[in-house]
Amino acid sequence: MKKIILITGGERSGKSSYAESLALETSPNPVYIATAHIWDEEFRHRVQLHKERRGPQWTSIEEELNLAGCLIDGRCAVIDCITLWLTNLIQPHLSKSGNFDVKAVLDQAKRQFDEFTSQDATFIFVTNEIGSGGVSPNSLQRRFTDLQGWMNQYIAEKADEVYLMVSGIPVKIK
Repeated sequence: MKKIILITGGERSGKSSYAESLALETSPNPVYIATAHIWDEEFRHRVQLHKERRGPQWTSIEEELNLAGCLIDGRCAVIDCITLWLTNLIQPHLSKSGNFDVKAVLDQAKRQFDEFTSQDATFIFVTNEIGSGGVSPNSLQRRFTDLQGWMNQYIAEKADEVYLMVSGIPVKIK
């Protein structure tokens, strides 16, 4: 039976750990879809810590761009995370001045999300709540915050359950 869960919150709020625990409650052999692009050694170390935390019961898929191409029918999957996936999606759209068409990327992300979640699976999406701070003086950052916020709203609308992580504590929103 198809189910969509969204887990949002700030950095280091416990989103990934909570998503993993929900997946293990649902399935003895969940799937972990990592959307991260390794930008530097510090980030590579973060990714390695995530991998070490998960045990051999996990099937790992590394997919930076094409979520719709991940076939998980009948499985439970953690998709970690929407923020990094959107970061990857904007790269081909960036102009030399650092701008991108927010609507074009949002439309692409929504189409992929809908195609991906058309499978009969349990989807546990992890995302960041980046719009809770002040307004950035940087135009690119403001545009990304818009993109992230609108995509989070889109996923939350489609989700069966939504959790906000606060200091490691899940607060059920929906």
